[in-house]
Amino acid sequence: MAPTFTHEFKTESFNGKTTFQTGVFIGGEFRDGADKTTIDVINPTNGKLITQIAEATAADVDIAVKVAQTVLETEWGLNASGELRASLLMKLALLMERDLDELSAIESLDNGKTFGWAKGTDVTFSIQTIKYFAGWADKISGQTIETDEKKLIYTRHEPLGVVGQIIPWNFPLLMFAWKIGPALATGNTIVIKPSEFTPLTALRMAALINEAGFPKGVVNILVGYGQTVGQAIAEHMDIQKVAFTGSTLVGRKIMAAAAASNLKNVTLELGGKSPNIIFDDADMEQAVNWAAHGIFWNHGQACCAGSRIFVQEGIYDEFLAKFTAKTQTINVGDPFAPGVDQGPQVSQLQYDRIMGYIDSGRQEGATVHIGGERHGTEGYFIKPTIFTDVTPEMKIVKEEIFGPVGVVIKFKDEEDVLRQANDTVYGLAAAVFSQNINRALETAHKLQAGTAWVNCVNQLHANVPFGGFKQSGIGRELGEYALHNYTNVKAVHVNLRHTK
Repeated sequence: MAPTFTHEFKTESFNGKTTFQTGVFIGGEFRDGADKTTIDVINPTNGKLITQIAEATAADVDIAVKVAQTVLETEWGLNASGELRASLLMKLALLMERDLDELSAIESLDNGKTFGWAKGTDVTFSIQTIKYFAGWADKISGQTIETDEKKLIYTRHEPLGVVGQIIPWNFPLLMFAWKIGPALATGNTIVIKPSEFTPLTALRMAALINEAGFPKGVVNILVGYGQTVGQAIAEHMDIQKVAFTGSTLVGRKIMAAAAASNLKNVTLELGGKSPNIIFDDADMEQAVNWAAHGIFWNHGQACCAGSRIFVQEGIYDEFLAKFTAKTQTINVGDPFAPGVDQGPQVSQLQYDRIMGYIDSGRQEGATVHIGGERHGTEGYFIKPTIFTDVTPEMKIVKEEIFGPVGVVIKFKDEEDVLRQANDTVYGLAAAVFSQNINRALETAHKLQAGTAWVNCVNQLHANVPFGGFKQSGIGRELGEYALHNYTNVKAVHVNLRHTK
């Protein structure tokens, strides 16, 4: 019998009990994993057990792929019209709207992000994403291509088949929506692995997928470990594509496994070390506020976090003083408490990793300008941290920390800052602050990044593509571009003459 999760929530806008099954979700049903083992889900605010969920294994991946392939050939894929796919996706979005507070509370409990942020941004954006791709589902069309009067040639965009998707723990529901939206809109079936650290909203979504009326087996949700379920997805001979969001190190392993198996299609949204460039003519107040949002958003657990803050030398001291004052206003604490800005890091593992980077910064000679310490006595809370006096070879400057830790770096002019900003293996995102629009745009165009924000940072929209240059990934999430990752293009040649 698959385990069940029950929890009583009391928030400003949601007072109630939630109960849902937490088994392996295959063919529209919850079940125990093949090995009948479980995974502990830990509350990051206190390190205590929230619940146990069924652990999926490689054997469960095999079962799920067979189920997904069967429904693809009978009720989905080329057998389901765009109108039907659009209708089901829209029903799912409306159910998510109905359960907005519940989903937000589960997300906050599981991940540690504040309830207000989970509700106002993450879950709301997830709903917008599903609605956006619902709008595309009946608009997946090819082209008619003119050659000569003897032939009719047209292209078809057909679903790839069974696709595997592996999502991270930092935005659990949002990454779930980013992945399933384009895959379902284009007619694919899915085997998806949420993170074992934050599986609860994905498992709650399983019931909503059933309630929306999707054929059973179109979406299969398997929570397990990367070295078992993730590897099985990447290596599976009957999975036609794998989409992964996570670290560059794991992305390399997935790409290698895909190449060594059936050469499956791969899209990767990987790490970042994003530069945030603040010129001396920037609006100081706005630059400070956005810089704080850029690095401390989601507790710094964002691949696009503006973790390298470059400030032109003429305003460096003023900016640092005001940025310090802004950082001191960030309220760290219980994610369900009113007025809290930052909750805990997601896990003990991540807490230790971040504190290790802070220690390395000290050891390599950087100055902890503010923060750098644990907050409180339990849970995985870290004070917002700013380093100064850094040099390019330091780990805290070169490597992705994935926590509330930023470095502030002085620069001289455009040439100097572009050299420093592009001196990284990553290329996910970047930001530029200047009231000189020509300088801002010229700088944005020269930055080696998939997204460049001007006078803002960490702004994402369902209809705008997101992805990286260099070792920050392959392919794009969101927007029309995401659809390209989930179809095969077939050219059909029709001879209109009886003779050759």
